[in-house]
Amino acid sequence: MDTPQSNSDQRSQHIELTVNDKYSGTRLDQFLTAHLADMTRSQIQRLIKDGLACIDSRPGRASAPIHSGNIVTLRIPPPLVASPNAEALPLDVIYEDQDLIVVNKKAGMVVHPANGHRTGTLVNALLHHVKDLSGIGGELRPGIVHRLDRGTSGLIVAAKNDVTHHELSRQFKNREVDKEYLALVWGLVRQGRRIDLPIGRDTVDRKKISDRSRHARSAVTRITRAEHLDGVSLLNVVIATGRTHQIRVHLNAIGHPIVADATYGGKRRHLPTHLRVVNHLERPFLHASRLAFTHPRGGHQLDLQCALPEDLEMVVTHIRHATKQRQGEH
Repeated sequence: MDTPQSNSDQRSQHIELTVNDKYSGTRLDQFLTAHLADMTRSQIQRLIKDGLACIDSRPGRASAPIHSGNIVTLRIPPPLVASPNAEALPLDVIYEDQDLIVVNKKAGMVVHPANGHRTGTLVNALLHHVKDLSGIGGELRPGIVHRLDRGTSGLIVAAKNDVTHHELSRQFKNREVDKEYLALVWGLVRQGRRIDLPIGRDTVDRKKISDRSRHARSAVTRITRAEHLDGVSLLNVVIATGRTHQIRVHLNAIGHPIVADATYGGKRRHLPTHLRVVNHLERPFLHASRLAFTHPRGGHQLDLQCALPEDLEMVVTHIRHATKQRQGEH
């Protein structure tokens, strides 16, 4: 099984992968890119060029073919840039104690610093609000256990110490965390639908995720509730896995992209009058509405929820009202 196993400290991260028959004959850089969704192919190629990737303990070239049974290792050095600065940014804190903090991230806020987003991120805000965040996530991502897309609002948890970070990371990895989202999609989707579709980095556009990737990884999405409106559906979505862009890719793959998601087919022209309100949206209609997990210290269950933000609530309220009026006319 090609499952990453990593041992990390605050100096570097070591990843070990065993190659199975599916990837036999694949280039080293392509193999690593398929398994490390947080890194681009160019980043991985730089690490390989620096001699940090090995095939059976021997440094490998980016183009070197790998074969079933090979052990591929990669050492990722710590970030060389300075630690992000604390910034007095507003935070909507849903829950907080000595071990962790859960916030309702606003749409448009990037979770952690990256190229083009060195300031104004959730990490910058957390560093101001919490004076001793866990550093185990790396210098650029203190305390961060999981992520939300920039355009997605909703619940995200951060650890305040390494013990909490380790345990929360384990729960996410073992799929013990309940993650529920609200999404408005085009068309009518039936409640109870299960989408079991492997996804991975798009081979043409590296910024996108695709269900046609050569190196896709398993991903499961379930529709637990569906409110059918006139031309759209408001869905409660639960994900068992947490792949990058998973919900957006899966819903687009079944022909029901998220409303206003320009990347994955959710932008529409020539809308009927009652749906033109969606043109006011500046991001995909996707909100992380519920997060439930076991508290790492107390062992009790935390089940946290947050309502739709104003921009999304306005849209769905308008469409509900318009739907009732149109139904009354018939």
